[in-house]
Amino acid sequence: MFTLITVLILIASLALVLLVIVQKSKGGGLASPFASSNNIMGVRKTTDVLEKATWWLFGAIAVLCVASTHFLGSGATAESKTQQTLEQNAAKAPAPTALPNLGGGTAPAAAPAEQAPAGQPAQ
Repeated sequence: MFTLITVLILIASLALVLLVIVQKSKGGGLASPFASSNNIMGVRKTTDVLEKATWWLFGAIAVLCVASTHFLGSGATAESKTQQTLEQNAAKAPAPTALPNLGGGTAPAAAPAEQAPAGQPAQ
């Protein structure tokens, strides 16, 4: 949904830029070719339509920008979400009851230590 709103904002922004470029700062703009003749839309009507369209597009962009914040994610990517899930699952796993002896320290009392023959390394 965020992508759709972003695309709509971009389209409305481009349309707004084009509308502003068509208008002249002192009035006229698109209406200037019609100054001498009386067409379907008179000089004043064209300026009114362009001005109203400019304000409507501005309002639409403002509303879409505010609405897009509702659909923003937390900023976490799929990989970081997966990593967070794995960490949460690891925290919920039961702790091991006994750790194996990995060669450090002394052997457990229940298992007698194996004696290696002299000259050969212990396995």
